[in-house]
Amino acid sequence: MRTVRFGIIGCGLMGREFASAAARWCHLPQMQVRPEVVAVCDANEKAMEWFADCCSSVRQKTCDYRELLANEDVEAVYIAVPHNLHEEFYIAALEAGKHLMGEKPFGIDKKANDAINAGIGRHPELFVRCSSEFPFFPAMQRIGRMIERDEFAEIIEVNSGFVHSSDLDPDKPINWKRMVEYCGEYGCLGDLGIHPCHTPFRAGWLPSSVRAVLSNIMTDRPDGKGGRVPCETWDNATLLCKTDEPKTGKMFPMTIKTQRIAPGEKDTWYFEVMGTKKSAKFSTKNANSIEIMEYTGGGPLGGRQAWQQIDMGHEVTFKSITGGIFEFGFSDAILQMWAGFLYELDRGEPMCKFAGCVTPAEAALSHRLFTAAMESQARAATVAV
Repeated sequence: MRTVRFGIIGCGLMGREFASAAARWCHLPQMQVRPEVVAVCDANEKAMEWFADCCSSVRQKTCDYRELLANEDVEAVYIAVPHNLHEEFYIAALEAGKHLMGEKPFGIDKKANDAINAGIGRHPELFVRCSSEFPFFPAMQRIGRMIERDEFAEIIEVNSGFVHSSDLDPDKPINWKRMVEYCGEYGCLGDLGIHPCHTPFRAGWLPSSVRAVLSNIMTDRPDGKGGRVPCETWDNATLLCKTDEPKTGKMFPMTIKTQRIAPGEKDTWYFEVMGTKKSAKFSTKNANSIEIMEYTGGGPLGGRQAWQQIDMGHEVTFKSITGGIFEFGFSDAILQMWAGFLYELDRGEPMCKFAGCVTPAEAALSHRLFTAAMESQARAATVAV
């Protein structure tokens, strides 16, 4: 089995999730390639303590990302740092000759993303992808297969979103994701938006125009020192996109919703496709089921329409030792995403169309969409993407 030696830059939540996934790679008995975390880096030394305790493979700990990138034992890096650091860190990783899994939004703004893509262009020998776990849930993989087999027929409408309520409390102290200088002017779009965009973009459903409504609901937050400071990032965003179906050339509406203040939502991804022959719905509120409706036309009443709910269980793309009847969770999605990354790095192509991570081209399209959405909000008008 091939081993790819990784460095992690940014030892927060997602860095720990990757290290945990690497530690249980034995769950994937058919994989011919595996990751090994050999180096970690974080500006905060305490953030690396967990790795020292839990990852015996780690041989380098440093507070300077340049030292990690200079480590010849590191073949690939996972970089999970605030958005304002993406351009500097990602380009440095490319120049150091490291394969790269980066976090969304792949640059704080379109200018930064353009610079990152230029760096990728200078290093075609390197494999580069962006993180997004959502499409690796079993129900989403099934929807992907349905799209590939053209089971929906003509697309009527698509709705995709990532909504949660973590910022509903007005007394929650401000953090970097609520500061423009670190998170960027996209706000919730940059932090959440690539997730609902991943599957539509992979399907070839590309927005040609957008009308966006963005909301800054909590305009100030506690500073953690007894005072309050401005909170200027967008909390919620709703995008109505005019979208073209590449097979038919026909237009259909697609909504993309990202919300940090969504009452009643803990942390929900959802995806809906309405077609003339079949329709499908999925939400992580019911992560182990999918709703499918098949239209059986004809008859004086226009045919029968009935939603059926199907339990999915552990119906995964990358075979797991977990029994098929058992339920699937977020940590399983992380494992499947990383299997998708390593499989494509090793084989040169994804196992199937919807089992690959976000490509640099798809991340670039998200920046065009989010930039157009910002202009749409400012002008209160529909803007071309």
